[in-house]
Amino acid sequence: MILPELPVSEALPRLAEALRQGSNAVLVAPPGAGKTTLAPLALMAEPWAQDGKILVLEPRRVAARAAARRMADLLGEGQPGGTIGLATRLDRMVSDRTRVEVVTEGLLVRRLQSDPSLDGVAAVLFDEAHERNLDTDLALAFCLDMQRALRPELRLLAMSATLDVSRFVGLLGDCPVIESLGRAYPVQVEHRPRDLKEARELPEAMAGAIRDALRAHPGDVLAFLPGWGEIRRTAERLSGIEAEVLPLHGELPPAEQDRALNPSSRRKVVLATSIAETSLTVPGVRIVVDGGFRRTPRLDPASGLARLATVRISRAAADQRAGRAGRTAPGVAIRLWSEALHRGLPLQDRPEILEAELSGLALDCAAWGAAPADLPFLDPPPAGALAAARALLRDLDALDGEGRITAMGRGMARMGTHPRLARMLLAAVDEGEKALAADLAALLEERDPIRGRDQPSDINLRLELLHGGDHQDADRATIQRIRRAGALHRRRLKLHGAALPGGEAGPLLAAGFPDRIAARRGSMDGAFRLASGQGARLAATDPLSRAPLLAVADLELQGTEARIRMAARLDRAALEARFPERLRWVEGAAFDARAGAVLARRRLVFGPLVLEDHAQPSADPAAIAAALATAVAERGLRDLDWSSSGKQLRARIGWMRRAEGEAWPDLSDAALIATAEEWLAPHLHGRTKLAEAKALDLVAVLRGMLPWDRQKRLDAALPARLDLPAGRSAAIDYDREVPTLEARAQHLFGLETLPPLAGGAVPLQVALLSPAGRPVAITGDLAGFWRGAWADVRRDMRGRYPRHPWPEEPWAATPPPPPAR
Repeated sequence: MILPELPVSEALPRLAEALRQGSNAVLVAPPGAGKTTLAPLALMAEPWAQDGKILVLEPRRVAARAAARRMADLLGEGQPGGTIGLATRLDRMVSDRTRVEVVTEGLLVRRLQSDPSLDGVAAVLFDEAHERNLDTDLALAFCLDMQRALRPELRLLAMSATLDVSRFVGLLGDCPVIESLGRAYPVQVEHRPRDLKEARELPEAMAGAIRDALRAHPGDVLAFLPGWGEIRRTAERLSGIEAEVLPLHGELPPAEQDRALNPSSRRKVVLATSIAETSLTVPGVRIVVDGGFRRTPRLDPASGLARLATVRISRAAADQRAGRAGRTAPGVAIRLWSEALHRGLPLQDRPEILEAELSGLALDCAAWGAAPADLPFLDPPPAGALAAARALLRDLDALDGEGRITAMGRGMARMGTHPRLARMLLAAVDEGEKALAADLAALLEERDPIRGRDQPSDINLRLELLHGGDHQDADRATIQRIRRAGALHRRRLKLHGAALPGGEAGPLLAAGFPDRIAARRGSMDGAFRLASGQGARLAATDPLSRAPLLAVADLELQGTEARIRMAARLDRAALEARFPERLRWVEGAAFDARAGAVLARRRLVFGPLVLEDHAQPSADPAAIAAALATAVAERGLRDLDWSSSGKQLRARIGWMRRAEGEAWPDLSDAALIATAEEWLAPHLHGRTKLAEAKALDLVAVLRGMLPWDRQKRLDAALPARLDLPAGRSAAIDYDREVPTLEARAQHLFGLETLPPLAGGAVPLQVALLSPAGRPVAITGDLAGFWRGAWADVRRDMRGRYPRHPWPEEPWAATPPPPPAR
């Protein structure tokens, strides 16, 4: 087998030798070097690989398909299914001749659960390991655990262009690092002079930049946008240009993805999400226009819901994107943000394990038979998110009271989908219910097939579309994807493909979403309370707005409440039949929303939901305080007076908890809401009305949660203000992703380095301001900034503000004196 000469080729003999001598290695090669396709083919010929196949883990389906097809082409086989195999959630092209199998990350986790020793596998290659997706981290932890216990001969290889090499080397046992410098063409990087105020300005700015780039530079364009909505709006603004405009995102059918990836006789403009950052090659691209944003799942602690947030990319991601312009010829990368903003971007994107909802990870670890703390993760799962995940799994009957996996949990782990959906699938009893559950799971995995924000919430409208129904705003491509995913779930349930759905959606949804069972609040149409305690709303005109009970499948956060996007009616009889142990009568004080006060009541409750309510003559004062604290918690704590000083104190304590562990109290929204009776109720004695909670001094309340020695430690380790030269001081804003000190550049003269916070355990950055108070740079390394980027800032600022001092060595300069008082 003769492989083509690509930039990575020179490193392949060293890689082969490293894996002959040891089990693990790291391969670092720039974008476009060919590591994704050539490394597996080269290793396939190694003696240790003759009796087993090589698994190549790709983080995205699009990249997996492209890599498998490219390797099959190199072997003259055309399509996967022969020597080169492909396995994704929706596609499987593997035969008994397969030697290299490209798999998506979630599929590898499932395979490890069913075959913990990976029999017949000689090596696992983790491509684009730097992306740190949750399933990648989990699969790598399982493989390392299995390697040290069962399969020491199994080879593991981490591959990337922008890897945190030292951390991966340490995790993989001080393994060798093979670097390929490659042969990248030069890429000219251009920044815009001004930053976009918000992501919604992207389509207009992107379309203008693309038009300018097509006139100024040769070659095709690859433009990066956060999601399909921005792609669609940008494409609308590019009508009439002399180029073919093609979208590229994960929800496109394979044929449309191939149009963007294949060569074209016309000039192309490919509008892509971050799936084009790595692994994929888009031929002909010499121009990259980068919007600078991406979509990422983030956990909202107040609700326990994961939602996609639009965030700035890191510098590493920007470099990856820019590198796409220099793969075949010199190119240009146009960034729609300023150099000043670029200097303040984080070096790397935060790993998903630190941001995501972790119920799937917790279930997989329980099924694997190891606690997350005992597995080799690059970053351990956060304790708070892991505790919330375990609580949800107990609600879903996947874990018992001791945290051990149940028979139900093992069945859920085998389903290959989110634990909520797995529980719903296993709740189905007969053939009709199983078909309905399969449709529901597929629907909830995909985007809502009815487009528009103000559509009715009834999930049955969506289910009807899968079986011949019609709706003027239906998205046909989404419906086809849901049908394909539904067929997959039917196979998992061993159900005949033609089986028709039957039964009611409400009880099935309640099984998978017990915390989202919703009861109508009072007489107001569309006002509901969830079993989690959170408020939720429907439009008053929605057909479900007057239903007594709902099973909610999809929520959208809006401030402290949530908007119900998809739900089904739920009969009380069905609720009592499915959850008899959770219904109970309680007597005591309860909050009355109409009165805005606590009254004595006798109630039939399901968690915080009230199904029946009767008045009582009196209640204990402690119970009244507890009920008032619960009401404040259920309303998201918004009735308390969160002053700036209170928010800063809370943030400081939060940073100390991150730095020094659980000796410091958890003051996140989720924790404060969950423990309101403990920390808030004692301060509400003698109060009965919600409005009276506003008078509490939260700074005193929060400081009172700390012993005296910890109060002193907090003030010493994380001071509210930092002393600057010349008798000045400036406040530190701890309520940010990184604690930040804002000060004019001149006020920092004479300060060579930033002082360590909490002995260096808490990061600190400084935002240097111009004389007009505008940020000119953000840095966590003041000494490095003074001796590096300061020269550029000084050159720019001297022209704009000639009356102010701009010394060459600001660390040694004397700051101007503070104004006389």
